[in-house]
Amino acid sequence: GIVGVLGYGGGVIGRYCDLPEEYPGVAHFHTVRVNPPSGFYYTSKAMKELCDIWDKYGSGMTNMHGSTGDLVWLGTQTDKLEPIFAELTAKGWDLGGSGSCLRTPSSCVGKSRCEFSNIDTMSICHTFTQKFQDELHRPAFPYKFKIKVSGCPNDCTASIARADLSIIGTWKDNIRIDQA
Repeated sequence: GIVGVLGYGGGVIGRYCDLPEEYPGVAHFHTVRVNPPSGFYYTSKAMKELCDIWDKYGSGMTNMHGSTGDLVWLGTQTDKLEPIFAELTAKGWDLGGSGSCLRTPSSCVGKSRCEFSNIDTMSICHTFTQKFQDELHRPAFPYKFKIKVSGCPNDCTASIARADLSIIGTWKDNIRIDQA
Protein backbone atom coordinates (compact mmCIF):
# COMPACT_ATOMS: atom_id res chain seq x y z
CA GLY A 1 0.00 0.00 0.00
CA ILE A 2 0.91 3.65 -0.08
CA VAL A 3 1.21 3.84 3.71
CA GLY A 4 1.64 1.31 6.50
CA VAL A 5 3.57 0.33 9.58
CA LEU A 6 7.08 -1.12 9.68
CA GLY A 7 7.13 -4.80 8.72
CA TYR A 8 3.49 -4.98 7.66
CA GLY A 9 2.08 -4.69 4.17
CA GLY A 10 -1.56 -4.87 5.24
CA GLY A 11 -3.80 -3.53 7.96
CA VAL A 12 -3.72 0.10 6.82
CA ILE A 13 -5.65 1.48 3.87
CA GLY A 14 -4.09 4.71 2.68
CA ARG A 15 -6.27 7.60 1.59
CA TYR A 16 -5.04 11.02 0.47
CA CYS A 17 -7.32 13.84 -0.65
CA ASP A 18 -6.75 15.33 -4.11
CA LEU A 19 -7.64 18.79 -2.79
CA PRO A 20 -5.88 19.03 0.61
CA GLU A 21 -6.00 22.84 0.74
CA GLU A 22 -9.74 22.83 0.15
CA TYR A 23 -10.42 19.91 2.53
CA PRO A 24 -7.66 19.95 5.17
CA GLY A 25 -9.61 17.69 7.53
CA VAL A 26 -9.27 14.80 5.12
CA ALA A 27 -5.88 15.59 3.54
CA HIS A 28 -4.75 12.32 5.14
CA PHE A 29 -7.64 10.01 6.01
CA HIS A 30 -6.09 6.57 6.43
CA THR A 31 -8.09 3.57 7.66
CA VAL A 32 -6.69 1.12 10.22
CA ARG A 33 -8.09 -2.41 10.58
CA VAL A 34 -7.77 -4.04 14.01
CA ASN A 35 -7.91 -7.83 14.20
CA PRO A 36 -10.90 -8.90 16.34
CA PRO A 37 -10.86 -11.59 19.02
CA SER A 38 -12.37 -14.93 17.99
CA GLY A 39 -16.15 -14.82 18.07
CA PHE A 40 -15.96 -11.02 18.15
CA TYR A 41 -16.31 -10.94 21.94
CA TYR A 42 -14.98 -7.68 23.32
CA THR A 43 -15.05 -6.78 26.99
CA SER A 44 -16.13 -3.26 27.82
CA LYS A 45 -12.62 -2.68 29.23
CA ALA A 46 -11.05 -3.74 25.92
CA MET A 47 -13.42 -1.53 23.92
CA LYS A 48 -12.61 1.44 26.16
CA GLU A 49 -8.86 0.86 25.72
CA LEU A 50 -9.25 0.59 21.95
CA CYS A 51 -11.44 3.69 21.77
CA ASP A 52 -8.96 5.63 23.93
CA ILE A 53 -6.16 4.79 21.46
CA TRP A 54 -8.32 5.87 18.55
CA ASP A 55 -9.46 9.09 20.22
CA LYS A 56 -5.79 9.92 20.86
CA TYR A 57 -4.51 9.31 17.31
CA GLY A 58 -7.47 9.33 14.96
CA SER A 59 -10.84 10.81 14.15
CA GLY A 60 -12.71 8.76 16.76
CA MET A 61 -14.94 7.40 13.99
CA THR A 62 -15.15 3.60 13.82
CA ASN A 63 -17.26 0.69 12.64
CA MET A 64 -17.30 -3.08 12.89
CA HIS A 65 -16.51 -4.56 9.51
CA GLY A 66 -19.30 -6.97 8.66
CA SER A 67 -17.52 -9.61 6.63
CA THR A 68 -14.35 -10.02 8.69
CA GLY A 69 -15.25 -8.60 12.05
CA ASP A 70 -12.30 -6.21 11.95
CA LEU A 71 -12.69 -3.09 14.02
CA VAL A 72 -12.27 -0.41 11.37
CA TRP A 73 -10.85 2.95 12.40
CA LEU A 74 -11.59 5.67 9.87
CA GLY A 75 -9.37 8.73 9.57
CA THR A 76 -5.82 9.18 10.79
CA GLN A 77 -2.65 10.81 9.51
CA THR A 78 0.49 9.13 8.23
CA ASP A 79 2.68 10.23 11.16
CA LYS A 80 0.24 8.69 13.64
CA LEU A 81 0.30 5.15 12.19
CA GLU A 82 3.40 3.90 14.05
CA PRO A 83 2.23 5.25 17.46
CA ILE A 84 -1.18 3.63 16.90
CA PHE A 85 0.48 0.31 16.09
CA ALA A 86 2.82 0.57 19.10
CA GLU A 87 -0.07 1.13 21.52
CA LEU A 88 -2.19 -1.60 19.92
CA THR A 89 0.55 -4.21 20.21
CA ALA A 90 1.39 -3.12 23.76
CA LYS A 91 -2.21 -3.98 24.68
CA GLY A 92 -2.10 -7.34 22.85
CA TRP A 93 -3.94 -6.34 19.66
CA ASP A 94 -2.84 -6.72 16.06
CA LEU A 95 -3.72 -5.32 12.67
CA GLY A 96 -6.22 -7.12 10.47
CA GLY A 97 -5.76 -8.01 6.83
CA SER A 98 -6.27 -5.59 3.97
CA GLY A 99 -5.28 -5.41 0.34
CA SER A 100 -4.31 -8.41 -1.78
CA CYS A 101 -3.72 -10.75 1.12
CA LEU A 102 -5.46 -13.19 3.38
CA ARG A 103 -8.21 -11.21 5.06
CA THR A 104 -8.87 -11.67 8.75
CA PRO A 105 -10.47 -15.12 9.18
CA SER A 106 -13.91 -14.97 10.77
CA SER A 107 -16.32 -17.31 12.49
CA CYS A 108 -19.74 -17.43 14.03
CA VAL A 109 -19.98 -17.59 17.83
CA GLY A 110 -20.12 -21.38 17.63
CA LYS A 111 -20.43 -23.47 20.75
CA SER A 112 -19.85 -20.49 23.01
CA ARG A 113 -23.39 -19.17 22.41
CA CYS A 114 -25.20 -21.42 19.93
CA GLU A 115 -26.79 -24.83 20.47
CA PHE A 116 -26.69 -25.65 16.74
CA SER A 117 -22.90 -25.56 16.35
CA ASN A 118 -21.31 -28.87 15.42
CA ILE A 119 -17.69 -27.67 15.58
CA ASP A 120 -15.57 -25.36 17.71
CA THR A 121 -15.62 -22.41 15.31
CA MET A 122 -13.67 -20.01 17.50
CA SER A 123 -10.81 -22.46 17.99
CA ILE A 124 -10.64 -23.15 14.25
CA CYS A 125 -10.70 -19.42 13.46
CA HIS A 126 -8.02 -18.70 16.06
CA THR A 127 -5.83 -21.50 14.66
CA PHE A 128 -6.10 -20.09 11.12
CA THR A 129 -5.39 -16.57 12.36
CA GLN A 130 -2.27 -17.64 14.24
CA LYS A 131 -1.02 -20.00 11.53
CA PHE A 132 -1.30 -17.48 8.71
CA GLN A 133 -0.03 -14.27 10.35
CA ASP A 134 2.47 -13.67 7.56
CA GLU A 135 -0.23 -13.95 4.90
CA LEU A 136 -2.43 -11.51 6.87
CA HIS A 137 0.25 -8.86 7.21
CA ARG A 138 2.29 -9.14 4.03
CA PRO A 139 0.13 -9.10 0.90
CA ALA A 140 1.37 -11.68 -1.61
CA PHE A 141 -1.75 -12.78 -3.45
CA PRO A 142 -3.15 -11.42 -6.71
CA TYR A 143 -6.46 -10.83 -4.91
CA LYS A 144 -7.90 -10.92 -1.40
CA PHE A 145 -8.59 -14.38 0.08
CA LYS A 146 -11.23 -14.95 2.78
CA ILE A 147 -11.70 -17.82 5.25
CA LYS A 148 -14.97 -18.14 7.16
CA VAL A 149 -16.05 -20.77 9.67
CA SER A 150 -19.71 -21.59 10.40
CA GLY A 151 -20.67 -24.06 13.11
CA CYS A 152 -23.68 -25.51 11.30
CA PRO A 153 -25.48 -25.46 7.94
CA ASN A 154 -27.33 -22.28 8.95
CA ASP A 155 -24.04 -20.63 7.86
CA CYS A 156 -24.34 -17.48 9.96
CA THR A 157 -21.06 -16.14 8.53
CA ALA A 158 -22.41 -16.50 4.97
CA SER A 159 -19.23 -18.39 4.17
CA ILE A 160 -20.68 -20.07 1.08
CA ALA A 161 -21.48 -16.71 -0.49
CA ARG A 162 -18.64 -14.58 0.87
CA ALA A 163 -15.54 -16.73 1.34
CA ASP A 164 -12.92 -18.46 -0.74
CA LEU A 165 -12.52 -21.19 1.89
CA SER A 166 -15.71 -22.18 3.73
CA ILE A 167 -15.68 -24.46 6.74
CA ILE A 168 -19.15 -25.54 7.83
CA GLY A 169 -19.91 -27.96 10.66
CA THR A 170 -22.27 -30.77 9.67
CA TRP A 171 -23.68 -33.87 11.36
CA LYS A 172 -21.80 -37.18 11.10
CA ASP A 173 -24.85 -39.45 11.11
CA ASN A 174 -28.58 -39.15 10.72
CA ILE A 175 -29.98 -36.41 12.91
CA ARG A 176 -31.12 -37.82 16.24
CA ILE A 177 -33.45 -35.98 18.55
CA ASP A 178 -33.42 -36.54 22.29
CA GLN A 179 -37.12 -36.34 23.23
CA ALA A 180 -36.35 -36.39 26.98
